[in-house]
Amino acid sequence: METLSLPPFDYKVKKQSGICLIFDIIRKKYVVLTPEEWVRQHVIHYLIGHKGYAPAAIAVERAVDLYGMSRRFDIVAFGKDGAPRLLIECKAPSVPLTRQVFDQAFRYNIVLSAPYVAVTNGILHYCGKVDRSAGFLFLDDFPPAG
Repeated sequence: METLSLPPFDYKVKKQSGICLIFDIIRKKYVVLTPEEWVRQHVIHYLIGHKGYAPAAIAVERAVDLYGMSRRFDIVAFGKDGAPRLLIECKAPSVPLTRQVFDQAFRYNIVLSAPYVAVTNGILHYCGKVDRSAGFLFLDDFPPAG
């Protein structure tokens, strides 16, 4: 897998029927190791190891109902109050972070109302605070747990 601009972490991989799998500590199971999953796992470990989020405060690939259609977000980190704090949309390293990627994340956030939204392809990361009056205020990094 490609080297990303997130810190390395200890991970477990295995092959099953010729398919490479990686262990997801949030879902507590092995999942197919796609380029997007590689990014997702790096982000999860970064949130836990560097930003202070508890594993129990992170949800991965859960369904949300968006205008009667079921969609799946990549990662949501919850605050100490139990409300969504940070929504992260992950893409494979080869996928450019276009307006469409941001739009996808913001559509999910219509339902979730997280105060922070991020998009990443593991190489580039854009994160910001959603401010109803000032718009989207970019940050230098993902916000810490709170």
